Amino acid sequence: MDKIADLLLSSEEALLDPRVRRNPEEVGRLLTDNFVEFGSSGRAWTKDQIIELLAGESFSPVHIEDFRCDVLAEDIALVTYRAVRIDAQTGTRTSSLRSSIWTNRLGAWRVRFHQGTRTL
Repeated sequence: MDKIADLLLSSEEALLDPRVRRNPEEVGRLLTDNFVEFGSSGRAWTKDQIIELLAGESFSPVHIEDFRCDVLAEDIALVTYRAVRIDAQTGTRTSSLRSSIWTNRLGAWRVRFHQGTRTL
């Protein structure tokens, strides 16, 4: 199980890396074709929409805290964590709670669902 957790942490970190986020092929490899995201803004996106959005976004660095991976079945895992941004100019810390459902098909782990919820 630790091996899966390490792999999925690395994959979540990749999805937060601006070099990966701006590369549609890299993002596409990490998402299932029927991927859905419920964003912290309250909007929902499909795989194609999120790839387009990420390719042109203005990005501020995010780091992961309180990462947890629960293997629900041999080929399904639930990942939860806190995504934290710190404003470089003001030092203000903002965070959101994140959850992702990862599925393993043909030996490749991909995100099927992701949700972000702003915290106060």
